[in-house]
Amino acid sequence: MQVFKALGVPPKGKRLDRMCSAPNFDGRRFHNTLPTHHFVSKAAGKWLRGAPNRTPKQTVPTIGLAADTFARHPATPHATWLGHSAVLIELDGLRILTDPVLVGRSSPSNIAGPKRFFKSPIAAAELPDLDIVLLSHDHFDHLSYATVLVLKNKTAQWLMPLGVGSHLEAWGIDPDRITELEWWESHDLGPVKLTLTPCRHFSGRTLLDKDRTLWGSWCIHGPSGSLFFSGDTGMTPQFNEIGERMGPFDLTLIESGAYDPAWPDVHLGPEQALDVHRAVRGKVMLPIHWGTFDLALHPWIEPAERLMAADRADVHLTLPIPGTRFSWNSPPTLRRWWPDLPWDTALERPVRATGLHTPHYRSA
Repeated sequence: MQVFKALGVPPKGKRLDRMCSAPNFDGRRFHNTLPTHHFVSKAAGKWLRGAPNRTPKQTVPTIGLAADTFARHPATPHATWLGHSAVLIELDGLRILTDPVLVGRSSPSNIAGPKRFFKSPIAAAELPDLDIVLLSHDHFDHLSYATVLVLKNKTAQWLMPLGVGSHLEAWGIDPDRITELEWWESHDLGPVKLTLTPCRHFSGRTLLDKDRTLWGSWCIHGPSGSLFFSGDTGMTPQFNEIGERMGPFDLTLIESGAYDPAWPDVHLGPEQALDVHRAVRGKVMLPIHWGTFDLALHPWIEPAERLMAADRADVHLTLPIPGTRFSWNSPPTLRRWWPDLPWDTALERPVRATGLHTPHYRSA
């Protein structure tokens, strides 16, 4: 029963009526601005054969966090990477948590599906009260039914793209605490403005509901700092528009893992992740969506190694151990905390989104 409940429900009624006003919704599905291609069938044989070093063979280092770690609001903006795309943001007296999947699997089941490499540095039940949970889309590695149930009574507001609220309402979240936005819409909470912005991805929790809900990136602006959260995405020129309209950003959270040449339009890869950071005019870059679940064919440490090896002279990169709570103004020193394993370079495993004028789109 829990597995079926975790699948969620499709939007209907007034929620669906509102979705129909979105310019990229055709009455049944949402669409990216650029045609988006998946060539997953090309990778099917590789999935069956397996690939080396996709999961850790030894304990992944983490920094455990106690329940009272976040008891007081810090004087400056802070971020804490909890693994994958879950980041706890402390900004101007608010606590904002992105895409919380803090359970053992990225799956509707607790006994099957991609298993987490390490326990969350802090259990969902131990988190402080949250002002906002921010969702980028409804895939299982970004929206966890089990985590939502734990956070249900300690989260004031849930912000998400159009349609995603249908799942949360079915799981018992009060509709008054659910805010759904379309691209370029904003929501203010106290001194902080949160704006849903475009990205290039897809959605769905079953074989029958692909693209029935919207996906997006997020811009967060407060008096003491600004942040860009990419969500899941392939490369799109819309990131230049985000940089021009909403940038610059003190901190960017950029999806950098789970890529493959077979799906180049829905995940960035490390080199294009750096390009997104540049396009949105970021200062410090925190790579996310890597090192937590086995969702692709590359070695688990490869995203970090390729980021380290890339041309990044103009990028302030930080790759903290999961659980590191740090000030955006003084991010952790860049150092390897992962094991030395073989990995493929950008030439050996290229990821280049289609529909662009250049292999790697860069900001003008």
